[in-house]
Amino acid sequence: MGEIPRKRHTMFRKEDGTLYREQVMGTKGFSGIQSILYHHHPPTSIIKSELLKDCSVHYEGQSDLSHRHFYTHQYTETTDALTGRHYLLGNEDVLIGVVNPTEPMDFFYRNSDGDEVLFVHYGSGKVETMFGTLSYKPGDYIVIPIGTIYRVIPDEGEAKFLVIETNSWITTPKRYRNAHGQLLEHSPFCERDLHGPEKLETHVDQNEYEVKTKSRGYMHSHTFNHHPLDVVGWDGYLYPYIFNVDDFEPITGRIHMPPPIHQTFEGNNFVICSFVPRMYDYHPEAIPAPYYHSNVNSDEVLYYVKGNFMSRKGISEGSITLHPSGIPHGPHPGKIEASIGKKETMELAVMIDTFRPLRVVKQAQTYEDKGYKYSWK
Repeated sequence: MGEIPRKRHTMFRKEDGTLYREQVMGTKGFSGIQSILYHHHPPTSIIKSELLKDCSVHYEGQSDLSHRHFYTHQYTETTDALTGRHYLLGNEDVLIGVVNPTEPMDFFYRNSDGDEVLFVHYGSGKVETMFGTLSYKPGDYIVIPIGTIYRVIPDEGEAKFLVIETNSWITTPKRYRNAHGQLLEHSPFCERDLHGPEKLETHVDQNEYEVKTKSRGYMHSHTFNHHPLDVVGWDGYLYPYIFNVDDFEPITGRIHMPPPIHQTFEGNNFVICSFVPRMYDYHPEAIPAPYYHSNVNSDEVLYYVKGNFMSRKGISEGSITLHPSGIPHGPHPGKIEASIGKKETMELAVMIDTFRPLRVVKQAQTYEDKGYKYSWK
């Protein structure tokens, strides 16, 4: 996007003869994916640096091994997309929470600890980034690479995101890609379903701008005397993008298909899956409801977006359930029988499976359905 020189690492001059400042932004040293950006000002030129706070979350102590349910719709605080993040679950690899972003960020932000995914439950607006501007709407997964400077500007009205912060990368499932990285024919989505920035807006104004940076588990503040979104052009493989859940094409079969068919993204020690409206199984004796199963070395989290989730009772929009490894889980009483003969489901949910145990953040207990673990009686 924008203007770039014909060859990398060569002189690229402005109209006044001065040089644009080249930045190589990549992952895994110089062996991962990367992009090259060209700035009006050096991206290193700050005028103030501060340590703001410790970003550690406080987890509850060890309790009985049981299934958990949290009503996130009871969290009603409205702020910007960063300040109001309300975390519920986490481990060494991922942090899961919600936020109600109704106010624009009056600062910029970059997560330098890992990639982020913001799933838009409802609301619309735009994300201004150093790579350009993306517009979002309900059902969008907004994928933001590590180190990307951005801010969220919501439209008026109610809004809610599911927030997934990582200490690693987010990518598409490896089994859906060929050796060159192209998505294969049996993938439930393809490249044309992924939408990068729509336009590159280059800001050349000079004033004081704050960029809050999360790194090493702490929040830092860096003040620039120029606008941080001063990129005139870039190219490469590292950039933010949006994938809307409506573009996920479900895989169906004659009998009940296992959860991996719903996988959409993966990170280090976790996956993200999309349960979307789909036709049920079509074997004449099929049972559409899932069978009881014990998670093998994984905790299962479901965020319920909309619809009537066929295997659960007492679930509402915005509910989060945690089914930990070590004990089996499955449909609530009566749900197996009720599913027989059904032709389709209109449910929509996001599932996160982690391959290391999740811990519950203390503040999540405020919104917990304490009786959920006994709801299979």
